Amino acid sequence: MSRCLAERSIDHVVLERGEVANSWRTERWDSLRLLTPNWQSRLPGFRYSGNDPDGYRTLSETVDFIANYAKAITAPVRTHTTVTSLRSTETGYLVRTDQGDWSSRTVVLASGACNIAEVPALAHRVPAVIATLTAQTYRNPDQLPAGGVMVVGASSSGTQIANEIQRSGRPVTLSVGEHIRAPRVYRGRDLEWWMDAAGILDERYDQIEDITRARRVPSFQLAGTPDRSTLDLNALTATGVKLVGRLAGIAEDGQAQFAGSLRNMCALSDLKMGRLLDLIDEWARGNGLDGEVDPPHRLPATRVDDSPPLGLDLKRGDIQTIIWATGYRPDYSWLEIPVRDRKGMIVHDGGVVSSPGMYLMGMQFLRRRKSALIDGAGDDARELSAHLGSYLDNSRAVRVSA
Repeated sequence: MSRCLAERSIDHVVLERGEVANSWRTERWDSLRLLTPNWQSRLPGFRYSGNDPDGYRTLSETVDFIANYAKAITAPVRTHTTVTSLRSTETGYLVRTDQGDWSSRTVVLASGACNIAEVPALAHRVPAVIATLTAQTYRNPDQLPAGGVMVVGASSSGTQIANEIQRSGRPVTLSVGEHIRAPRVYRGRDLEWWMDAAGILDERYDQIEDITRARRVPSFQLAGTPDRSTLDLNALTATGVKLVGRLAGIAEDGQAQFAGSLRNMCALSDLKMGRLLDLIDEWARGNGLDGEVDPPHRLPATRVDDSPPLGLDLKRGDIQTIIWATGYRPDYSWLEIPVRDRKGMIVHDGGVVSSPGMYLMGMQFLRRRKSALIDGAGDDARELSAHLGSYLDNSRAVRVSA
């Protein structure tokens, strides 16, 4: 957004609570790699230039990429500047920080969707002897006590963390709810390549029948491993991970209760994967690629025990740690403008907020299916900065007329 505003000669400042790429520096586990290939990190005036376009950035490489972009575009970043409140004024907005106040006619909220780890309300019933972490506070297996680990949540974060911990020698139980299974490589090419080429990632928010539902869809079960392997539930059970259903409750006696829908959840996930691959196959045929790529194939169905356990005694000692990989939510505790719905999410139309001159960036399916990816930020910023520029021009015209 800073780059796009600069191209329009719109004076602005970027306020950052820590260092550039602060969340990547301080709130991610050590072995994390991007789920998207290096070539897919395309930003206005900046993109990957190394010799491994099909690889996946490590945590430190991701930090460097974002920091180098800020330097390359000479973004006017004020680091270690925490916003404490944002309120409306007669001329725009007052932004208060721990380093002084700012007045502006427009404001862009780009504080992200992953500020606070979502932990289910039943978490308070976990026995005190069990250590609890979130995907935001987990770093590596060495920080965990010896013994079994239960990972709650089976999207990309949960599956990667479960895999790493199981391979460290600690037995892992994975609590599986709604998830989306996907192959890392399909017909010889990365799944992200297919979704990019077929235009799936460019699908717009105003083309979706239920955009609210689309914005809540879990992330793919993908991992950015050097060998480009598929990390799904079958891969996890092959290493010894035990699958249970969605964690539905914890009784006062410490008995964890799991939903009996595990088989249905996995079957539904397999069905969704099949529909996506069918769409890709159809696009490949229609664009003359069938003869240039590998033939279509499908992964075996997800393997689930005939009778998955419906309960687990957390006081028995088999589980010493629980990791909540149950998603995130944004932090708008500093926002003093009534633009949120009853669930605390900002109401917007493709990033244009109802409060005049206010915009939103970096949220799931903001304007396109790829909005939450690095690769999606540029297109969103170009369109929103154009809207912002028009808003400033119109407000100037009104003042001159008055």
